[in-house]
Parts: sequence; C-alpha cells; structure tokens
Amino acid sequence: MIDAALLILRVAVGLYVFGHGAQKMLGWFGGSGYVKTLSGMIATLGFRPGPFWTVMSGVSEMGGGLLLALGLLSPLGTFGVAAAMLTAIFGVHWRNGLWSSKRGIELPFAYLVVAVAVGLTGPGRYSVDQWLGIALPEPATWIVMTILLLAGLAVAFATRQPASQPAPQR
Repeated sequence: MIDAALLILRVAVGLYVFGHGAQKMLGWFGGSGYVKTLSGMIATLGFRPGPFWTVMSGVSEMGGGLLLALGLLSPLGTFGVAAAMLTAIFGVHWRNGLWSSKRGIELPFAYLVVAVAVGLTGPGRYSVDQWLGIALPEPATWIVMTILLLAGLAVAFATRQPASQPAPQR
C-alpha cells in the first residue's frame, strides 16, 4: 500500500509542478510562456539576470516535476521541486501569510512537503528507478544537491533587485 501511496503523491504533485513550469516556459495550459514570464513575473520579482532565472524556474519546475512524477533519478526531482517551491515561498508568497485565499504559502508549501517526503522515502516500487534498477549514491547525492540548492537560493536572493512597489490604494 505504501508504494501505491507514493505513486499517487509523486504523480499528482509532480505533474502539477511540471504543468506550472510548462505554463511559464511554453505557454501550455493557459500560461504566459517564456517571453511574458521574463518580462512580467521575473522582472517584477527582481531576479537578475532575468533570462537566466526564467530558465532556471522553468527547468526546476518542469524537470523536477517530471522526474518526481516518474520516480526517475530520485531524489533529483525532489530538489528541483524544492528549489522552485522555496523560491516561490520566500520570493512571492511569504508576505501574504499562510493561506492560498490571500496568495500565501499554502500551495507551494504543500508541494514542498510532498516532494521532500517522497525524496526521503524513495520513489517506491512503482517507479522508473525501480523498473530500471538504478539508484543514485546516498548520502552523496543528498549532500551535493543540498549544497547546490542552498547555493542557488543564496545567489538568487542575493542578486535580487526588487522592483519598486506601487503605493497602496486608499
């Protein structure tokens, strides 16, 4: 039963995160596509250089989501999703509080928790890793990926130059 539960979690969250990245990068599912994501969201959030962080956003969401959904090269998908969700939490949603109704951290936090939990337990029996008989070396993969994740987040936020916010309406 645990393997079935892991499959459900991986596929549901992985495909939603993939879809969110596909909206940003490819304009799929009603999304804005790369150019509008770059000139709109990434520019407004102040991540510089914009083209680089737009690609990184799409790669972490699309690549991480797909790897997580497939259970392929685990835990790399976990780290891709974690990078995207931590950036979303601290770069976009944190100031809005906890709940999605106020554009808060609720949804990216839930995706982050699922990805980390699946990463810690492994992808389960119903995964591409299991079917191919592959496994990345542990704990080396976790150590290297954690360092890369933290370094990437540090650089992203250290080079951020938030655009000036409009004055609140009275």
